Amino acid sequence: MTKGVGDAVSIDLFNQLNGKPTMGNKRVEGRMMGLTSSSMGARGRNRPPGLRYQLSITRRTGASLPLATAHSTAGPPAQTPMTAQSPDIALAAAPISLQKPELDYPCGDAPEPGHAREVAPGVLWLRMPMPLGLNHINLWAIRDGSGWAAVDAGLQTPETAQAWRALFAAGGALEGGLTRLFVTHMHPDHIGMAGWLTGKFDCQLWMTRLEYLMCRVLAADTGRAAPDDAIAFYRKAGWDDEAIEVYRTRFGGFGKYVHALPESFRRLSDGDTVRIGAHDWQVIVGTGHSPEHACLYCPALKLLVSGDQVLPRISSNVSVFPTEPDADPMADWLASLDKVRAAVPDDVLVLPAHNEPFRGLHARIDYLRASQMQALDRLRGALAEPRRAVDVFGELFSRPITGSGGLLGMATGESIAHLNYLLARGEVVREVGVGQCYWYRMT
Repeated sequence: MTKGVGDAVSIDLFNQLNGKPTMGNKRVEGRMMGLTSSSMGARGRNRPPGLRYQLSITRRTGASLPLATAHSTAGPPAQTPMTAQSPDIALAAAPISLQKPELDYPCGDAPEPGHAREVAPGVLWLRMPMPLGLNHINLWAIRDGSGWAAVDAGLQTPETAQAWRALFAAGGALEGGLTRLFVTHMHPDHIGMAGWLTGKFDCQLWMTRLEYLMCRVLAADTGRAAPDDAIAFYRKAGWDDEAIEVYRTRFGGFGKYVHALPESFRRLSDGDTVRIGAHDWQVIVGTGHSPEHACLYCPALKLLVSGDQVLPRISSNVSVFPTEPDADPMADWLASLDKVRAAVPDDVLVLPAHNEPFRGLHARIDYLRASQMQALDRLRGALAEPRRAVDVFGELFSRPITGSGGLLGMATGESIAHLNYLLARGEVVREVGVGQCYWYRMT
């Protein structure tokens, strides 16, 4: 989970609960909701012993610590080190140490579960508990006629249900009930209680098509054995037998925290304008973190419900999964950041799914992008010699990746996302080497 200057840690539920690669953290001041560090100082703390490299722009050195998980340095014969700068050098030329922007947090302390805090006229901040490293998710309620339109639903747990009931009780903040439910994307902490809420109030679920369908697909994996293609995917990344066995036991748990969805939904599409109560909200779809993540922007109220697309202290997990091993989600995520920056003015109050509402959207996006370019530049330097996905953790993550569980899974998915980004741009080649693993090196 790549860590940068921040200190918040969270869990990528979608990955963890479905046995997908998950490290469990939404990524601290880096990029993932789980792992990649954006702005550490000296790197290389997880490097294989003896590895030295020089980046095309910046030089990074540091003490090395061996990984506790399958971290062999044996591979194809050493290749000629990189001697030319990469094609993306202009983007990669971020300073060695980025200055973390000063964000404004004007809304005070978060409400307790079962309570609400008004952040704008007719817009309430709700917070639901999660039994994880990241112990909360922010939800939002928007006045909609005689009731409320909610944005996101929380994880399906008894504690979340109890908090919702308190909000709907006589004298509760949402006493009028729900008129409809918007869901930003299909990760369990966002969609978990959607079926329960829409059933309770006989209201419609609004979300993008890909998110709805992907949730249905993943829920269908519940109870299934891990497929052979998934096992092969992680073996090619460098996993050993112990890690593979842990993955087998974890696979198929997505449905545990997601209530059965309604059989129909109302589709949200990029560019839609939706009237909620007295105001229009624009739909801005982002990709990379999830297939079709919906943000909601209200120009009149100067509000952006950003979901997991832009967070103030942690950042979205961007990973490659066995279902689409050659995907390039990093390019999607970076393009989505640019899209949000271009579409939304800097003076909005951002309502994120985690941490607190903040101002400073453009500075935060610029920081996330620049720090990601640094991470890619470090990776370019490390690939002067052939490496597997599990061998580059030290270039991307600020903490040792040890053990065989969710941390290893999340780190692997993030690493492959970075490697696929360079592969898609012709900067690296991928070869089958020792143990039928994929080995990557600069071209």
